[in-house]
Amino acid sequence: MSASSGRPLPRARAPREDLSDAVEGAGAAAPADVAAVELSGTGAPRTGQRRAEGAPAHRTPQAPRARGSRARGATVEETSAGGLVVREAGGVAQVALIARVNRAGRLEWCLPKGHLEGEETPVEAAVREIAEETGILGEPVRPLGTIDYWFTAEGRRIHKTVHHFLLRATGGRLGVEGDPDAEAVEAAWVPAPELERRLAFPNERRIARAAGDLLGDGG
Repeated sequence: MSASSGRPLPRARAPREDLSDAVEGAGAAAPADVAAVELSGTGAPRTGQRRAEGAPAHRTPQAPRARGSRARGATVEETSAGGLVVREAGGVAQVALIARVNRAGRLEWCLPKGHLEGEETPVEAAVREIAEETGILGEPVRPLGTIDYWFTAEGRRIHKTVHHFLLRATGGRLGVEGDPDAEAVEAAWVPAPELERRLAFPNERRIARAAGDLLGDGG
């Protein structure tokens, strides 16, 4: 569904099982607790409530529940998944973003994402997490790539991996009330051309660019 060309988004394809190891993005402007950042690959995927629509939804953040962690010696491995859920409004592709409050108390806009649960695959987790954090249901279209980075928390060194996918919006209403971790405090539809300005982290801006012509953003 390229807003600029009028071409529809490609139909969803069944995810391959080897897409189960993707990673979440930080970057040069990552949060203060990020010790080092590494982008995996060159943009190609690595194998292996409700408020009125469009209105920001507000809530007070709470401590997240622990999910999807795996200890390995002194290092904890964490895997998450999320991405871009897209709709077309007035001929313009729009992406549902969420805002979280960082440690300095500032609002940071980012892509919805979260840990894998149980036996979920990354694409299954991405669909669930996007629905929980934005209220929007989506159909997977394609993988967009992976990012991984290191940080420390509560005296532990954590290696975090996040898988990103492009989803076509199929229903739901925008809102953050469904987020079980209560990390998202606002949600908004953002026109694709504004993602570079709105997204807080450089690596998430790279993921948005990886959508290329599918978002009609010229990326």
